[in-house]
Amino acid sequence: MPRFIAFLRAINVGGHNVKMEMLRALFVELGFTNVETFIASGNVIFETTARNAKTLEEKIAKHLHTALGYEVATFLRTDAEVQAVANYEPFPAEEMNAAMALNVGFLAEPLSRELADKLLTYRNAMDDLHVQGREVYWLCRMKQTESPVAKAGFEKITKTKATFRGVNTVRKLAAKYPTTNKEKRQ
Repeated sequence: MPRFIAFLRAINVGGHNVKMEMLRALFVELGFTNVETFIASGNVIFETTARNAKTLEEKIAKHLHTALGYEVATFLRTDAEVQAVANYEPFPAEEMNAAMALNVGFLAEPLSRELADKLLTYRNAMDDLHVQGREVYWLCRMKQTESPVAKAGFEKITKTKATFRGVNTVRKLAAKYPTTNKEKRQ
């Protein structure tokens, strides 16, 4: 049975506090099994016989909006996709090790070439950006709150919804939930 990891936006930030027990219950209500949460920032692991991630994203977002009363953008990845993101090296190792933060932005769809190029114009001495598929990698060499990228706002720059996680969180997820049925995941 396919295992997905949902990266939810607007969970336990900006005054939107949701207990993980409640979040798990909302996913169980949708018929998902083996539902778990990983840290209290909107990471939900579940299994389902459904395979269409786009349909699942829409179903989850609609259910969460109804239950919580606000929009919760939902970005799904299979365990194999999370493993690939965790293993991806968008910048030289010495730069990643020296950075204050390395974040991964999860998108519903890849950025258009035009939007990716626009985003990359925000590279500077403090920030580096890399676009790969449905992810954006943001390396910040100083405090993120001082970053021109943070101040400009990813969604304002790209007109695209996303949710960001620290690469350490993504790596821990990949380690805790290793790829299952790898031959069936492409």
